[in-house]
This record gives sequence, structure tokens and C-alpha cells, in this order.
Amino acid sequence: MLVLGPLGFAVPWLLSALIVLPVLWLILRAMPPSPRRISFPGVELLKGLADKSPIALRTPWWLLLLRMLAIAALILAFSGPLWRPVVQSQSTGPLLVVLNAGWAAAPEWASRQTRAERALTKAAADGRPAALLIADGRAAPGPLEFAAADTLLASLRAAEPVSWRSVFPADPAQTLANVPDGSLQTLWLDDGLDHPHRVAWLAELTARGPVTVVAPSKAARSLTLHAGDTPSLTLTSADQEVPAILAIGPDPQGIERELARLSPGDGTISGGVTTRPVAIDLPPELRNRVTRFQIEGETHAGAIVLADDRVKRRKVGLVGDADRQLEGQQLLSPMHYLRRALAPTSDVVEGGLGDVLDSAPDVIIAVDQVNMPEIGELAEWVNAGGLLIRFAGPHMAADEDLLEEPLLPVALRQGGRDIGGALSWGDPRGLAPFPADGIFAGLTAPQDVSIRAQLMAQPAPDLAAKTIASLSDNTPLVTRDRLGEGQVVLFHITANAEWSNLPISGLFVDMLNRLVATARVTATEEQAEDREQPFWTPEIVLDGFGREQVPDGLSPVPVEDLAQGPGPDLPAGIYAAGERRQALNAGVEYRLSRWPGATVELVDAPQGRELKGPLLAIAAMLMALDALGSSILAGRKRRVGAITGLALLALMLPAPKVDAQDLNAEITRAANEVALAYVTTGDEEIDETSRQGLEGLSYILRERTSVEPGKPVAIDLDHDDLSVLTLLYWPITDQQPLPSPQAYLRLNHYLRSGGMILFDTRDGDLAGVGGPNMSQALRDLAAPLDVPALAPVPQDHVLTRTFYLLQDFPGRWQGDTVWIEAPPVGAEAAEGMPFRQLNDGVSPVVIGGNSWAEAWAVDDNGYPVYPIGAGWEGERQREMAYRFGINLVMYVLTGNYKSDQVHVPALLDRLRTEEEVGR
Repeated sequence: MLVLGPLGFAVPWLLSALIVLPVLWLILRAMPPSPRRISFPGVELLKGLADKSPIALRTPWWLLLLRMLAIAALILAFSGPLWRPVVQSQSTGPLLVVLNAGWAAAPEWASRQTRAERALTKAAADGRPAALLIADGRAAPGPLEFAAADTLLASLRAAEPVSWRSVFPADPAQTLANVPDGSLQTLWLDDGLDHPHRVAWLAELTARGPVTVVAPSKAARSLTLHAGDTPSLTLTSADQEVPAILAIGPDPQGIERELARLSPGDGTISGGVTTRPVAIDLPPELRNRVTRFQIEGETHAGAIVLADDRVKRRKVGLVGDADRQLEGQQLLSPMHYLRRALAPTSDVVEGGLGDVLDSAPDVIIAVDQVNMPEIGELAEWVNAGGLLIRFAGPHMAADEDLLEEPLLPVALRQGGRDIGGALSWGDPRGLAPFPADGIFAGLTAPQDVSIRAQLMAQPAPDLAAKTIASLSDNTPLVTRDRLGEGQVVLFHITANAEWSNLPISGLFVDMLNRLVATARVTATEEQAEDREQPFWTPEIVLDGFGREQVPDGLSPVPVEDLAQGPGPDLPAGIYAAGERRQALNAGVEYRLSRWPGATVELVDAPQGRELKGPLLAIAAMLMALDALGSSILAGRKRRVGAITGLALLALMLPAPKVDAQDLNAEITRAANEVALAYVTTGDEEIDETSRQGLEGLSYILRERTSVEPGKPVAIDLDHDDLSVLTLLYWPITDQQPLPSPQAYLRLNHYLRSGGMILFDTRDGDLAGVGGPNMSQALRDLAAPLDVPALAPVPQDHVLTRTFYLLQDFPGRWQGDTVWIEAPPVGAEAAEGMPFRQLNDGVSPVVIGGNSWAEAWAVDDNGYPVYPIGAGWEGERQREMAYRFGINLVMYVLTGNYKSDQVHVPALLDRLRTEEEVGR
């Protein structure tokens, strides 16, 4: 390739034809032979006459210039010009393609493969040996084998990103021991992150030859979980955008959907990487349903955090006196208040201290308990990481040995402080504001909460540091202290309304939930044994794109390997040991890669824009001007012929080539993602309903089938290409304008080439409307279409069983007849076949009025938009509408495949019979 500034030529030798331009100039300017002059006396009679159509003796300079420019444009066009081409380094040595295959490479994986395939194809054409290093850590140890470049294409196309970071061999010199002679050219497809051994590999490769690095064009983002007293997430990104974090899990109906959105906080920047904290600020009952957190818009394993026991609900053990037996006295029991406060968000276990310890809770709440016999076991449990919450009461206040009571955060005075009783001089105290940096930060104490009695703490230098909530007179209300790996918390009041009205306020529930959320997840006795088990078994694993996979062929993982994070033979996922579940997540806080000494290009960098088409157009225009100028010089009689020739030349010019990149981007996406499409009607409400309906159907398809359609596409019949679409939903309105004749040509071609249109008249709720002929608007719109003969869908049609077995096809309405292409005449059931052999192809049209889009429609949070029926029957009808949509899409994609499978036994029997007769 010849490069001149921003211009390159793929066929530079053709430029030598420009040398003939001066010769052509001389030829065109050459005079014809001088004529012989003969004097004729009669010429005297012609003197004074003017020729109305004079003919030039020589070609004008401007016409010569047009012709020269036209020929030059043709020469340049066929020399393969490119604007701003990517110059590939010329090398005769071997080629090494290094492909980062970690989760960060997943977003642009197809572009990376295409770039690597182009390099290998060129190396194969040049006869250069090549090697492929897929940096996923699963390659066999040893030197790379260099072979013919085209033999590596199959391995490249089969490669997929993994759910861990890219892994490079530790010794690059040993891995490159078999490199053939010559300068080694390296093409490194990077994922943007720094990895172990990457710097050593770069130094080794740059010492052996030129290195071209293809950098990602999209900033990498990852999500990590920090499991501490309060589990939280961290968003790490290489840009300043702040995407939402989606909390995903099953809704009350068991359907997995977005449950909530979390907003990242303010970020800190270091080395070009921004980290933002993400608080899991969700109600416990909602948080316990979350199965994973995911960065919105990201499709790779590093953007997903699987939820395990660390973010689930805690088990709380209650230790105290049993409730009073009389129903009217239950409100006097402290256990009643604690039970009602904790039951919605925690698993509550009640009993004696020994029984509660045997259940291995995450939190133990002891209500007015002193001199507990199992105090030694309780101390060991707290030291190991347990959370003990104690409440004061009459028993504790009257204990003579209260100063010697173990497992208290502060030393207590015997007796109690009565600040609101009949025998006291003071008034009940309110609560002081909670410290802004404390565990109760953000909670607001109601003005009517008052404390009438409390246990007082002994003055001590560290009392203020241990106080996490206090009264308006700065006396402690709640104190806390660390004990080993655990913590002890004391409420200096009772857990019932005897000493204060705090337990009957909503603040009491919030305070308990805040404390319980700080507890570590501990194990039961059986689970403790599971934790010490040497192996963990994978239950669910993720691939590099963040999709859940069945862990086929994976062995149990040693516990020491699990602590090192995901890697080869240890993909990200959920691992189990007995009843324990632990998530191994792919996301990490990373550093960006740097490439000193290498040439860096973007993965989606353009390879140069071809100028052949514009130059041919310029040449044709110059030829047309030449023809017009020649006709002017030739005289009036020849102008008509010249203009006619000019018109014919314009008709003979080839139509401009339409590149795939010039197509509508949404249509191209629809083809790549098998997206469903709908016709825009001009009515914004109906068009939005169509979009929401196909969005809901696409979601159901992704959840229940192997079809994974993208976002629905809006179709303008007068402008958009339909040839790449599979299913077109067309809602009918009375005010919808008729498409143009060109649109009908495209529609008929679409129907003949295997496409399907679902016409929805949306009038199934009107009495007496049972078919397509009842809608005048439908008749007007469909009149120019090549619609075959129609008939109601028979019960044995393949549409009734492509995925679900159906007898009706309801939408928001039901009972309306659904019409489809009629079966051919005489297509009756054959012997041995339970169904008729209907038309072998897909019906080009399906017509009905059940308003399916309204039944499928979901809002941005995944909830139904339109009501259907009442109660359970309505939801059942919606479910059947979804099933019809799934059957319809399967029918479009597979045709009569299901019907053929039903016939397989009969066909085999017939073949056996024919073979026996032939013998």
C-alpha cells in the first residue's frame, strides 16, 4: 500500500497510467491535415453571410480539461484509494496474536475476533507462520507452536471470554522458545486492565519485534462486594459515568426481575480509575430476595455480584422469659416486642441460651438476663464473631453482683435511675440526636419518645467512645464494645414499654435492624463442619458474558483455592458446602494497562474509507458535462441526440452500492439480535404500547427459551428495509395512513421471503367482531398485499404446540377468532399420523383482534401496564397470552419442525414397510 498523507492506494502501480495524460492532451489537440485550397469564383456570392451554427476548428481548452479530469478520476478510482487508511506494518517474520480473554474483553469480543482473524488471514496470504495465545490460563504449559496461520482460525472462532481476569504464562521466554527466525510481529488485543506478568510479556515481545496493541474503545467497569459489618458494593470504572446498579431477584410471583436500583456515591480517582461506594440500602425483606447485583448496561461477568449468605437475612436468637399465658398480658412481655420487630426481616429462634447457641444464630438477644449458666459458651461465641444484644430490666437492676456481670460493654451501677416515675422529681428524658458517623446515623427520634427509667453506667474515660445512643442529658441509652471478633451491645432500658415508650415506636424497629445488619453470618454446627470441609462444589457458574451456566465437568474446589478468587477451573459462580453458599465473583478493583514502546490502535478504529465510489461518480459527472459541452459545440441539430445519450448514460450508471454500515442502525441491530419489530402508526400511545408489549414478550422469551431477542425495533414502512426482520407486529388503527407503493413492494417481498406479519385489530372486546373482514381499516391496509386464503387456526395446527400446548390464543381480550393461512385442499390426516400435514412453510400473516401487545406490555420496572380480567383468572389469561407469543415466535423461527417431529414414528414405520416390500 502506498500512503501519501491521509490518502492511501491499495493498487499503487495503476497510478503510472497518469503518465499518458500529456500524450492524450497532445493527441486531442492535434490538427487534422491542412486541406487543399481551390479558388472558386462563386464563393464571392457567399461573402457577408453569417453561419448560425459555426463549428470550432480546435477543441476548446475547457473541454480538454474536463476530459483529462474524467480520465484521471477513473485512473484514481481503479487504483483503490482509501482515506486515512490503517497502515499495517510489513513484515516477513512470524506473527503472534495475543488475545486477552478475561471478563473485561467480553463487551467487544466479536470486534476483537474480527481484528485477529483479519491479521491471521493476511499472514496466511503472505505465507508467514503464526501462533495464537489466548490468555485465559487454560493452555497447556510449554512453548507455543507456530504453524500456518489459517489453521488457527478455528481455534480463534471457538474462543470465548472467561469469568476471571486474563492470565499470562509466568515465563514469556520459555513460552516463546520455538519462535521461528525473523522479526516477530505481535498483535495484542488488550482488555484495558493490568494483569500479572503483562509487563514482562510486553518487554519480551518489544525486544523481538514490533508490537501493535488493539485497545478497547469502551471503558471497563467492575462491581465488587465488601462483606463487613455492613455489606456494600464498590463500582470501579475507567470513566466518569455513573451507571445505576440493579438489584435483581424473584418477585412475589417467582419471576426474576429488577427489584431496585442503587445509586453509587461520590468517587475517588487514582491512576485514571474511579471507585465509587454503593450502599446496599434496601429493606431486609427486599435484600433477602436479591440473587445478584449488576451494573446497568454491562454484559460481562465482572459487572455482576452474586448474592450469597453475606447479604442474606440473619438468624436471631431470643433468650428471655416466656410470654405470659394470658392473651391480655402478652403486651407486657419484652419477647413480644422483639418478635414483632424482627420477624419481618430476620429468622427468629426462641428458647434457652443453650438451645439458641446450638442453632448457631448470627445474633443473640438476651432480655433482662443475669447469671446465665452458659456464659462461658456465650463468651466463646462472641469472641468468634457473634453479636450479643442485651436489654436491661428489673432483674438486672436488682442484681447485687451487677458490677461483676460478664459480657457487658460498660460497667453498670446497681439499681436503676427513675426519671419519670411518681416518686421522682425529674421529667422523662427524650433522645439526643444520633451521631452523624454512628451506626444510627440518619435515623430521627420522634419527639414523643421518652425514657422513664434506665440503668446507669459507671463513669469511665472510654464511656463516651462506647456510647452509640444517648438521652437528652447525655446519659447512655445504648452502649457497645468489641470482644474478640464479635461485639456486645446493651440497651440500658427494657425491651417492653415498662421503662420507656421506645419499644412501641418505629424507631425501635429501625435501631434493631441496623444492629442486626452489622452481624457476621455465622454457621450452624452442621454448617461449621461444612466450612471446615476441604472441598466446595460449584452449583452455578458464569461465563465471560455473565450468563449462568451448568457446571458440567467441574470438580469440587479445595477451600484454599476458593479464597484466591476465580481462575482457570474455578469460574465465578455459587459454590456450596452442605447448607453453606458462597459466591465467587469476578469483579475486582483494577489498574489500567500502559503500553510503552508499542503502537496502540482502537478495536473499532476504521480501516479507511474507500474513495472508489465517489471518484467514479465524479468521473461520470465529468463525462456528462463533456457530452453536454460537445453537444453545444456540435450545433443545434446534434443537441437532441447528445442529450438523449446523456440520459442513457445516467441510466446505465450502476446504482450506488449500499454497505451494511449505511443501513439503519436499528434495523441492523434487529438482524443481529433477532429483535421483534412493530409498525409505527403515528399514534404515540399505540406505538408505545407496541414497544412495551414486544419488550415484555422479549423478556419472557429470554427467560423461558433459548431465543434471546434484543430491544424491539420501530419500523417506518416507507423508509426502513424489512428483509432482515423475522416477525412484524402491526396494530391496526382507523387513522393510520396507507403506506406508499414502494412500501407495499417491500412488504410483499418480505412476505414471500419467509417473513410474518401479525395483524392486530385490537377490537376483540367488541361484541360480534370475529374475523379480519370486520375491520374496514384492515381491509384497506391489506388490500395491496399478497395475502393468501385464510382460515381459523385449526386445533391440529403446529402453532398450537411449537412450545406450549394451546387451545386458545388470548391477549388482553379472548374469544376472538385468529386467522392464518388456510391449509391446502385435501390436506387431511393420513393413516398413522395424528395430525394433518398442513402447509410446509410459515404462514405469512396471522390476523386477530385480541390486543396481544396490551397483554404483553410491561413498564420500565417489568410490571404489567394494562389490567386483564380480575384476580387469578386475569393473570391466567396474561400467562396464556405470553405462551401464545412464545409459540408464535417459535413458529416463525422453526416452521413445521414440531409437526415433523410428531410424524417421525409414522415415517419410520412407512420406511420399514417400503424396505420389506422392496425385498
